[in-house]
Amino acid sequence: MKMITFVVPCYNSQDYMKRCIDSLLPCGDDGEIIIVDDGSTDKTGEIADSYASLYPTQIQVIHKANGGHGSGVNAGLNAAAGRFFKVVDSDDWLDEKALLTLMSRLKSLRNLPDMVVCNYIYDHLYENRQCSVNFRNVFPADKICGWKNMGCFHSSQYMVMHALIFRTALLKEIGLKLPEHTFYVDNLFACRPLPKVRRILYLNLDLYHYFLGRNDQSVNENSYMRRIDEQIKVTKLVADSVDLEEARSISPKLEHYLLRNLSIMLSICDIFLLMTNTKEALHKRRKLWNYVKSKDKKLYRRLRFTAISGATYLPGRLGGILTLAGYRIAKNFLGFA
Repeated sequence: MKMITFVVPCYNSQDYMKRCIDSLLPCGDDGEIIIVDDGSTDKTGEIADSYASLYPTQIQVIHKANGGHGSGVNAGLNAAAGRFFKVVDSDDWLDEKALLTLMSRLKSLRNLPDMVVCNYIYDHLYENRQCSVNFRNVFPADKICGWKNMGCFHSSQYMVMHALIFRTALLKEIGLKLPEHTFYVDNLFACRPLPKVRRILYLNLDLYHYFLGRNDQSVNENSYMRRIDEQIKVTKLVADSVDLEEARSISPKLEHYLLRNLSIMLSICDIFLLMTNTKEALHKRRKLWNYVKSKDKKLYRRLRFTAISGATYLPGRLGGILTLAGYRIAKNFLGFA
């Protein structure tokens, strides 16, 4: 059985997918690389097939009709044969030394953790600028632990998809299936399995390079505003998956993290709907908060009055001005995006 499955969803990725795939090859035959050609119209499928011909014991290719990033992850998970499962976007890559250390550590495990957490790097490759996000203050390094052993997250620390490796069987047991034709589904991937996770292993490795710099990336401001309906959709799905009472019964620390995670997603929606600044956008903003309120009044009150999302949903025109001013200050101070 393969130790780990790396799934690489690709759509028109011919210009950069080789960098990603080449970075995964050092895992050798202990790793499985599934390239999902999501209905590409360029040479993505041809490049993927050429890799599969060169590395038949490591690489398989799935060609499918276009369904978006979530559909690619779903197809990869259905076919995954590795004990662990990791998504690597086709414009990102893994550090070779960290990958080899990861593989060695995974092979040494007797009892498998449900989730492995590693560091990731915001890589502004064209600007020769990097920023590493680690979790040394959150989890004990190289030791299997539970949520009760978790420390406090800093404002810039989130367990995003790039940081996470899940036990494949756990994802299949919970029936994880991401929405198709929808951006930002990585938020759901990184959140939905957490209440079922009991055993966590943190490895202090700068493993994942998250590339920033393409104008068409989904994380720049223009893309957020253009695709705000998809951000709202995923935020609702995350809200649907959050059961604070269940999380609290596992650990109050997990409960706090899930609340914090949903709060920042709501804040993102608030901010970019305000930036769009149309009557329709403001209506969508109210409608999103009303959705949360109708779903769970207790969750709504906590998000509205005890979390950062409350500071991005201030009443009136002045409230909107203050929210955007705060966002711009935070953006400059934290240096994100």
